[in-house]
Amino acid sequence: MGITDTDTKGGYTGRARRSLREFFDFEEYDADVKTEVVAGITTFLTMSYIVVVNPAILGQAISIPGYSQAAVVSMLTVVTIVAAAVATLIMALYANRPFAQAPGLGLNAFFAFTVVLTLGVSWQTALAAVVVEGVLFAALTAVGARKFIIQAFPEPVKFAVGSGIGAFLALIGLQAMGVVVADPEGTYITLGNVASNPVAVLSIVGLFLTLALYARGVRGSILVGILATAGAGYAAEVAGLVAPGVLTTQFTAPVYDITPLAGAFLSGFGNVEPFGFALIVFTFFFVDFFDTAGTLTGVGQAAGFLDEDGDLPEIEKPLMADAVGTTVGGILGTSTVTTYIESATGVEEGGRTGLTALVVAILFLLSLAFVPIAAAIPAYASHIALVVIAVVMLQNITAVDWDDITHTVPAGLTILIMPFTFNIGYGIAAGIISYPVVKVAVGEWREVSVPQWFLAGAFVVYFVVQTGGVMQAAV
Repeated sequence: MGITDTDTKGGYTGRARRSLREFFDFEEYDADVKTEVVAGITTFLTMSYIVVVNPAILGQAISIPGYSQAAVVSMLTVVTIVAAAVATLIMALYANRPFAQAPGLGLNAFFAFTVVLTLGVSWQTALAAVVVEGVLFAALTAVGARKFIIQAFPEPVKFAVGSGIGAFLALIGLQAMGVVVADPEGTYITLGNVASNPVAVLSIVGLFLTLALYARGVRGSILVGILATAGAGYAAEVAGLVAPGVLTTQFTAPVYDITPLAGAFLSGFGNVEPFGFALIVFTFFFVDFFDTAGTLTGVGQAAGFLDEDGDLPEIEKPLMADAVGTTVGGILGTSTVTTYIESATGVEEGGRTGLTALVVAILFLLSLAFVPIAAAIPAYASHIALVVIAVVMLQNITAVDWDDITHTVPAGLTILIMPFTFNIGYGIAAGIISYPVVKVAVGEWREVSVPQWFLAGAFVVYFVVQTGGVMQAAV
């Protein structure tokens, strides 16, 4: 996309647009400012729930003498926003990719409920483990080890990741919308009472509105769907159709002084048990590594970034942004920062460059001043986008060679395990472990590379540590 006469005559605005085009290489990605901005807003609104959810989870494990729990949660809100903004800014300016970052959902639960509340490790030591993990990531990325490992993923796993993430997104979205609910006495999950649940009713209407707009090719359809659904929820409460607080969220003023959290990881290095600490770092490392790998591959596939081998060109740059984000997050006082699968919503809106991520970072920073903006978007409204993107990402399933059983098994397990275990990394692990098994079974063991054997073995060790009680015994 070249420079037009309009740009030349546009004065300051024209020069600014030209600068953006040159810096973010719009010509290569056939991008434009308006599309990138809309994509950034969409991604932010879709992932903004983490500003509320992350403090709520970590606040159950972190207590600071002399501060109320509400104050601690407020500090964690500010830390969450700052960590997300810094990490996503690095992604924008260094990696030039439309991927957004924030403290990871799932990783924060492991931090709070497993490491701190179950194993009895201090939250300061848990933060120290996060910082160590981030430093290790940065070092491995700098020498090309992370890129080498990701490129060693079996081909069927690479091409199945996008569809697996799509199924995972659908489950997350439908759960937040009240369409899918827990059923511990029967089938584990089941259909919610959608006709009697105002959240489910409004969510379903918003979902079909968004799908209709998307099918019509309306630019910004996902963003319009989110805002329209949220607006309808506020209007319903103002009109007295539902009780206050059912369809809306409350604003909370953050405590900006985060000094009790920032740097707290340093005290966490005191009196640590080396083996137990190493296992905690190992677990953080594994989960974050393969969550990030899966997200970058899956979202990169949706954006059309992958090459013919299923690899993301220059993947070391977003990997380094992820590593630095994790390190900064741990220093500030939050759990592991990771690349968000919700980035797929912005990609689907046309986001292709770091300008999308830059918009997300700016909106995170602005949310500090507006207490925060994210709280105004109810989870059911923002998660409509996840279901829409899930439907779109399922088309990636056609990239898998389903006629080859050695591709069918690892690809199928990758797709199925992700939503059923609520974890991207577990899905990748299942695919990687099964790949050499089926290759050996059909006599094609020579096609399995040494790194692929190593990855399969490493995942077996990981599952033994994670599910076999090894960590509990060591700490």
